[in-house]
Amino acid sequence: MQGQSLPLRVATLLTGLLECLGFAGVLFGWASLVFVFKTEHFFEELREPNARLMGNATGLDAQDERFSLIFTLASFMNNFMTFPAGYIFDRFKTTVARLIAIFLYTSATLTIAFISADSAVLLFLAMPMLTVGGILFLITNLQIGNLFGKHRSTIITMYNGAFDSSSAVFLIIKLLYEQGISLRASFIFISVCSAWHVGRTFLLMPRGHIPYPLPPNYSYGLCSGDGPREEEKKTAESQKLELSEKFLSPKEEIPRPGQQQQEARSLWSYVFSRRFAWHLVWLSVIQLWHYLFIGTLNSLLSNLASGDRVLVSTYTNAFAITQFFGVLCAPWNGLLMDRLKCKYQEEARRTGSSASAAALRSTVPSLVLTSVLCLGFALCASIPVLPLQYATFTLQVINRSFLYGGNAAFLTLAFPSEHFGKLFGLVMALSAVVSLLQFPIFTLIKGPLQSDPFYDFAPYLAQNGGSRNTECKRETGTSLVVQWLKSTCQCRGHGFDPWSGKIPHAVEQLSPCATTTEPAL
Repeated sequence: MQGQSLPLRVATLLTGLLECLGFAGVLFGWASLVFVFKTEHFFEELREPNARLMGNATGLDAQDERFSLIFTLASFMNNFMTFPAGYIFDRFKTTVARLIAIFLYTSATLTIAFISADSAVLLFLAMPMLTVGGILFLITNLQIGNLFGKHRSTIITMYNGAFDSSSAVFLIIKLLYEQGISLRASFIFISVCSAWHVGRTFLLMPRGHIPYPLPPNYSYGLCSGDGPREEEKKTAESQKLELSEKFLSPKEEIPRPGQQQQEARSLWSYVFSRRFAWHLVWLSVIQLWHYLFIGTLNSLLSNLASGDRVLVSTYTNAFAITQFFGVLCAPWNGLLMDRLKCKYQEEARRTGSSASAAALRSTVPSLVLTSVLCLGFALCASIPVLPLQYATFTLQVINRSFLYGGNAAFLTLAFPSEHFGKLFGLVMALSAVVSLLQFPIFTLIKGPLQSDPFYDFAPYLAQNGGSRNTECKRETGTSLVVQWLKSTCQCRGHGFDPWSGKIPHAVEQLSPCATTTEPAL
């Protein structure tokens, strides 16, 4: 790294981190914003007249469904547009992609600033635009990791963590709203920040792409004397260097004649591989659960708090605060994989085995840990105890931080680097299609299942618990826990309080369902 360019690169790194932290992923603080929207009477006409007079959570299903539908659409665009956004970034380079992002983001924040209860339907337009603009901010900033060589993976995971932590922005807006700062003033301020985005685009970002590895004497930004064509030449030189390192370094990795050309044309062979398909299923199921949880959090807290707005506000704030720590959780996953990768590749060099297979092994502990975290998160969220949701929030932010970093790392190691951008965009787009299921699931839970949180968790348990030895697993303690949870949820609303810790010896303590549905141990 050139000493004279170090301050510029550090400034690019820090401002990029601030941009991801303050703007890129604000959508996932949706629960805080919904609280403000309900206070501003958005979609209040969908509530039943008796519920409007009572002022509690009864009869809010139609209003909650409308907010859930907006979040479903916005979260779908968050993933689905990753593929087109990546194409725009690849085809038109950094400056054009960032200008498009600034236009979409500013248009969305101005729309929300001047929206009212009468025009609340414009949220269907504003939130997807806000999301797509944020995704473009993230994509254009991820390349900054190329400036720092061996720290590249850590910086990329840190930026993904900052993207998750930016959901705390809506918490700040909610707290300011409770202190008398209007929603309009907050979003106008965010709109004015677009001037900072524009300045950063021309002063601290390249016009094209930041290549990896960096060519000698690489420069970028307004202070660079290189034009776009010269930047493209440097990028081409860097790609040649990367190919030479990839195909010519170890003897076991030297391709046979024509192998490199075959790999360049074999994208669809990777897309239709079992490895890609199972990874897509893994990502889609966990991501669907996260989106369903975030989109229905306000409704869930309202039910558990019996409509107490003070309690709902307190727990909503706690959830948003935990989201801020995503930027601290995400790099640990990258450090874990980097450490294991070095260990396994050292073993591969001693034994003469494939270095690529050793690198792929380093992702296994991360993927398993992510799955276990999500299982614990889903269990806590499915138990209808309000104080337990603090543990749910903690597990959720750790699991979500690990999920996306692990996804990117797996695709990097499991497939050729020349296909990474396309495969990453494709897996996010396909998982976005699966995420559309969250609205019908929400409608089903709110309708026939009567807002029972157990049924949020049951499909995920079935997906993770299903295996070739299903009959054996039915006899384990997991099955008993599930039966007990289901029995507990069915008994809610009757005389027996399952969380009191008291054994119902007295007949008057027993509810009708406690005597009929209690599992036999």
